[in-house]
Amino acid sequence: MISETNPKLAARYTRIEKQLAELFIKNEDPIARMATICALLHHKMPSFFWTGFYRLDNSQLVVGPYQGPLACAILPGPEGVCWAAVKNHECQIVADVNAFEGHVSCDERSKSEIVVPVKEPAGNIIAVLDVDSDQLDNFSETDRLGLEKIVALIYS
Repeated sequence: MISETNPKLAARYTRIEKQLAELFIKNEDPIARMATICALLHHKMPSFFWTGFYRLDNSQLVVGPYQGPLACAILPGPEGVCWAAVKNHECQIVADVNAFEGHVSCDERSKSEIVVPVKEPAGNIIAVLDVDSDQLDNFSETDRLGLEKIVALIYS
């Protein structure tokens, strides 16, 4: 269930977005930006159990920069939350990953998930930001809005 906007959480995302924008002034490399996003989010958001990117490569999602426990190296698809975000071209918020048909489990401790598509300037999806929590129903509309602004920085 998507909860109402949380002003404290929204303010935290705004601070993180500003910090990332400052860091990105000197580095335009998308992979380096992804790595920085992962590190900062994982450090600043205590409920983020796994924070990382899967890059679209030859019709597979290949793990990119991430923070947290070991991840699935390749998500061949078409199952899973990450692929749903790619196919639907929109963020996916899953309150209980075990209730998501076709969920791909890389770590059994994961309970909820949010996946945000990453689009290059022409609008094509080139990756997804995947964040897992070890808590049920951890992600909200506030997370979606904040994370969408943050991934937009990759190509800004």
